[in-house]
Amino acid sequence: MRRDSYHIQDHSAESNLFAQRAVISLFFIGSLMLLLIGNLFYLQISSYNSYQTRSNENRIKVQPIQPNRGVIKDINGKILAGNEPTFSLEIIPEQIADMDKTLAEIGEIIQISDEQIEVFKRAIKYRRRFKGMPLKSKLTDKEVALFSVHQHRFSGVSIEARLARHYPFGDYFTHGVGYVGKINKKDLQRLDDTGQLKNYAATRSIGKIGIERYYESQLHGITGSQEVEVNHRSRVLRQLSVTSPITGTDLHLAIDVDLQIKAKEIMGDNMGAIIAMDSRDGALLTFYSNPTYDPNLFVNGISQNEYSKIIGSKDKPMLNRVTQGQYPPASTIKPQLALLALDKGLITKDTTIWDPGYWRIPNIEVQRRFRDWKPQGHGHVDLLTSIKQSCDIFYYDLAYRLGIDNISEFGSKFGFGDYTGVDVFEESTAIMPSRAWKKARFKEVWYKGDTISIGIGQGYWTATPVQLAMSTAILVNRGKIVEPRLVTGITKNGVYQATATKHRNPIVLKNDKHWDIILDAMYQTVTASDGTARKAFEDAVYSSAGKTGTAQLFGLDEDEEYNVEDVAERYRDNAMYVGFAPYESPSIVIVVALENAGGGGSHAAPIARKILDLYFGLGLAGKRDLTNTIPPVDTNNDNG
Repeated sequence: MRRDSYHIQDHSAESNLFAQRAVISLFFIGSLMLLLIGNLFYLQISSYNSYQTRSNENRIKVQPIQPNRGVIKDINGKILAGNEPTFSLEIIPEQIADMDKTLAEIGEIIQISDEQIEVFKRAIKYRRRFKGMPLKSKLTDKEVALFSVHQHRFSGVSIEARLARHYPFGDYFTHGVGYVGKINKKDLQRLDDTGQLKNYAATRSIGKIGIERYYESQLHGITGSQEVEVNHRSRVLRQLSVTSPITGTDLHLAIDVDLQIKAKEIMGDNMGAIIAMDSRDGALLTFYSNPTYDPNLFVNGISQNEYSKIIGSKDKPMLNRVTQGQYPPASTIKPQLALLALDKGLITKDTTIWDPGYWRIPNIEVQRRFRDWKPQGHGHVDLLTSIKQSCDIFYYDLAYRLGIDNISEFGSKFGFGDYTGVDVFEESTAIMPSRAWKKARFKEVWYKGDTISIGIGQGYWTATPVQLAMSTAILVNRGKIVEPRLVTGITKNGVYQATATKHRNPIVLKNDKHWDIILDAMYQTVTASDGTARKAFEDAVYSSAGKTGTAQLFGLDEDEEYNVEDVAERYRDNAMYVGFAPYESPSIVIVVALENAGGGGSHAAPIARKILDLYFGLGLAGKRDLTNTIPPVDTNNDNG
């Protein structure tokens, strides 16, 4: 019988093995606990600030708040440029996985044109992807309701309520007030270069032309901000704090709405400009360029079709003819030339010449005849007659004797060939010709024959209507020079302040009585029976003075007659008029420039008469108290 064998356990060895394993396990567990505690220490204490910030960034968003843009008002407090609430559909590109699919789905809910999609895609290339970009502006109430129902389907797409610029008078004030448009790449670069980009974090539009652009920094205001708590869908749960934006500065003009409306009405289909200025301080009372266009088209982004119509028009409606229209000043500058000749001692008040209807340059072989507008001539002509009847022969001879150097120097003192200082960027210097100018422009010397046409404001000489207004005001003020300006006051933080009048060094004559001689001659132009503006101002209830001008746009042969019916419309004479009133104590200077309209006395002067009639009829002559610092208030409007 086999005996079974038994294994006897070594309890001591097993106990040692268990102890070793326990120690190793405890060491491993302890190490893990230390690692966990260390990590907790790192997360909760050492890196608390960093992770707290990252947590808040996911939970708390800082959103910029757009400031209300300052409004622009006329002399009566009527709003010319204000703000109105609008709704826009905006997309944050960063939060859209498939942009084309999202745009297509949105198009199934509300109508989105191909052009709007194209403009949107082009715009997001130049803007930061985490910022909302408008896909469609000025949503209707129906479109807002339709999209709101489907809002939950679109992460990163929302309807935003904003204040948008609005011009209640449409195209009446476009070239002066200007307009705002969407910020483009060029605008962004300019803002970045000037350190203003941060202040435009919530802004979609910026001033493009006119006052809107010139005073952009004042009108815009200062952007505010708010801290909000959001959920994982970036939907705002509550507002934590807010820094209110600062509203932009309000601007006040001396322009009267009724006067501007009248200017547009009487201009009709004529192309040209009407500008009226307070001769005492340079404040612009009327600032109208025709043709014009509606600035509201640009506020939310103009369509390509509309823009093409405007930019492609042969009438150039985007040209600001008040400050950029370069016209031969024609006979409107004869008072300045006569004044120069008086100051130089070349003539006196009683100087007389014989006008047979033509004039020749003395002592040259080529005997070209420079003709007078009156074929049979004016006979014996003195200084007074030369201005009131606008005798060309008198000024051919005067220009020849003065020479281009004297004319150019004196004309520059009256502001010709230079910027006037008017508060819009869209301004041309036009041309005050000189020997140096011709040499630089044409690489030719100056000939005596060039000077003759300059004597009647033709040839190379061009001027803008605002320059003519400024030069006429200098005559009225007997040498004192005030710069023209649109903005006459501002309201900032509820406080009104009149803007300062800008002066230049005055023109000083050897004899102050020469001013009176010239101004009296301009008075005779309007009141004398043989004055060229007599018919236009017949029976006026106020006194005024002025000078007519007719600018010929192409040359005629010596024996060729001008027949308006045989001339293409674009080559017909320009009609010009400059004037001021009342004669005894002037408060207004007016300039009318009509393209291809005909004679200044028969076409431009009657328009000036209508503007002056309304000016005195409305009592505007006494409305502008230059010492008043309290602006008028239009209680029917606000800042939106």
